[in-house]
Parts: sequence; structure tokens; C-alpha cells
Amino acid sequence: MASSSAKSPSLLTVTGKSTRHVNLLLINPNSTQSMTDSCLKSIESTLPQHVTVYGFTCPEPGPSAVEGKVDAVISAADSFRALHPLLRADPKRFDGFLVACFSAHPLIAMLREEYEQPVMGIMEAALYASRMCGESVGIVTTSERSAVMHARSTVEYGFANYSVGCETGHVSVLELESLPRDVVYAGLGAAAQRLVDKGADCICLGCAGMTGMREAVSSAVGMDERKAMVVDGVAIGIHFLTALAQESLGTPKSGVYRSSAAGRARRGQQWL
Repeated sequence: MASSSAKSPSLLTVTGKSTRHVNLLLINPNSTQSMTDSCLKSIESTLPQHVTVYGFTCPEPGPSAVEGKVDAVISAADSFRALHPLLRADPKRFDGFLVACFSAHPLIAMLREEYEQPVMGIMEAALYASRMCGESVGIVTTSERSAVMHARSTVEYGFANYSVGCETGHVSVLELESLPRDVVYAGLGAAAQRLVDKGADCICLGCAGMTGMREAVSSAVGMDERKAMVVDGVAIGIHFLTALAQESLGTPKSGVYRSSAAGRARRGQQWL
């Protein structure tokens, strides 16, 4: 039997000395400004002092919500064109880009192809974090249509073997803000509990509009008791991008994400 007087092992320590400031751009590819504002407000309390996050909202007539393929394509094109003059004027202004739409949004690949900075979508951020923390992931989503689309994207991202599926709160994206809070929270909490009943130990909030609702969903599934983790892709995406920027990691340009800008120039195409 070990002696009760045995000393605890000494541990070596290191204290961070980095003074590098990280500037990130949170891109809301729909035209609802209040959603961008909610995303920025939700991350403020956990944001390190050396990180600044700027918010971009797709200009009108971009779709006010992304709820299908047409919305996604139009919002990607409108956002890309609106961002291009800003990023062309100062290519190094931002250290990373977060696309705040819970989907395999086409803007993610577009930005990776055109720019060198790391780019992440909030769906992939939430899925990766869930897989790091647990074994089975479920997604709380807005509508039945979104559930089908998220299920397909989960396969595309390589998480099919770890997914228990999606459950819906039976609200539209914009109803997350317009309906009474207690109605929205009750629907999302019930959906999250159904996922836990199906075996999920990590729950992804399946819409940028759910940012700020993590506490209500966490309470419903017992996150404080460590019964299940609730992951907000907006918050964890910002932290992932901060780490990538600090390590000077970005998008490699020798393969599929080689920029097409030179090809456009050869064709004499000076427009996007």
C-alpha cells in the first residue's frame, strides 16, 4: 500500500508569452443583421483579449435566411462579391474567416480557393469539437428540411459513423428570433433530449440563429452534470481559428484550393 505521506509529482510549467493580436472575420451569409449582432454578442464573454472579431452581413438582396440550396448559392455569390473589394484592399487584414451558417455552405470552399487564411464553417467546427469530446453526436435543427440537409452534410464531412441524426425544434430560422423565448427554448430542449435518448453525448446547435440559446439547451440535457455536451459552432469556430492563426496555419495553394484568380486574369475577366 502506498504511503499516505507520498509527495505528489512535481509538474513543469510554461506560461504563454505571445503578444500577437488575431483579427478574425465572422461572415453571416444571410442578410439578417440581427443574427450577426447576436453571434458577436454571444462570443464576447469567452473571447481572449488578444482576439478581435469583426462581423460581416450579406448585403441585400441576399436571402434573409439560408434554408435551401438556392438560398445557399445566392448567399455565397452575394457575400463573396461584397467581400472581394474589402479583402483585396487589405489582403492581410484578417487572420481567418468563419462562415456562420450551419451547413456545408459553398462560401467556405470559395474563400479557401481565393484566399490564404484559414476558413471554417460553424457546422464543421461543431462536429470536430463534438468528436473530440464524445463518441456520438446529434444535431438540433430548425425544420425537417434542414434535418435532411444536415444529415447529408454530416456524411460529407465524414462523421456518419458517429452521428445519431438530427431532431428538429419545428421553427424556421427567423422564428428563432421572432417567436416567444419560452416556446423556442422548449422546442429546442425537447429536440436535444430526444437526441440524448438516441445515444448522443454531444449536441450541436444546428443554426447560427441558435447562438445565445446554448444555456437553455444545456439545462435541458444536463450539461452541468456532464450528461451531454452542447456545442455552439460559432463560439468553438472562433477558438479553432484563433489557434490556427497563432500557428500560422492556412489554406495550402498547391492542390484543390489553388486560386482561380490567375485564370480569370488570363481570360481578361476583371469582374466577379
